Amino acid sequence: MSEGVLSSGLSMAELGLRIRGERRARGLSIERLAELSGISRSMVSEVERGAKTPTVLVLDRLATALGTSISRLLDEPAHGGVRVLRHAEQRVLRDPSGWERRVLSPVLGEVEFEFMRTTIGPGVDAGEFAPHAPGSREYLAVEQGVLLLTIDGQPYELAAGDSAYYPGDRRHAFAGDAETGCVLYLAMELAPGHHGREGHDG
Repeated sequence: MSEGVLSSGLSMAELGLRIRGERRARGLSIERLAELSGISRSMVSEVERGAKTPTVLVLDRLATALGTSISRLLDEPAHGGVRVLRHAEQRVLRDPSGWERRVLSPVLGEVEFEFMRTTIGPGVDAGEFAPHAPGSREYLAVEQGVLLLTIDGQPYELAAGDSAYYPGDRRHAFAGDAETGCVLYLAMELAPGHHGREGHDG
């Protein structure tokens, strides 16, 4: 699927059904999910129907508005004590702007945790991601190149070998250095969703 954001397994129709299921489980209307995510109602509707391929940023905003992770939208929860994810089995999301996210962690029951490897091309801006629920945490380490990390408007430049921590409930943006781009590992621990069911939004 060269034009699709997903490169392994899940069809747009299946992804749409999962997003719709998560939305309904939380008692949210399409209008409310659009409001919480900052994504237009028409886009939410098209993604749920499998008619539109979302960018990684759109998918992340929908997941954040649902109080969950992209991983949970892509995979069923794993069972058993040990789970090996072979390289070919890992979910990979490729954004048309020139960056890739490879999900390295399985979905585990009620645990909202995501471990990923992100490759950002030279000069590519991956965009700004919305704040997660209060109490969420993100840890990252740069493997190659230089990452331009921005937290709530404050820029930080991280070179290979550098690492950083920041509260996940801040606005966070990632861009690759103009000459080198970057490869980074990111671990994201989400606190319980702050949206929950309709009528209990905080």
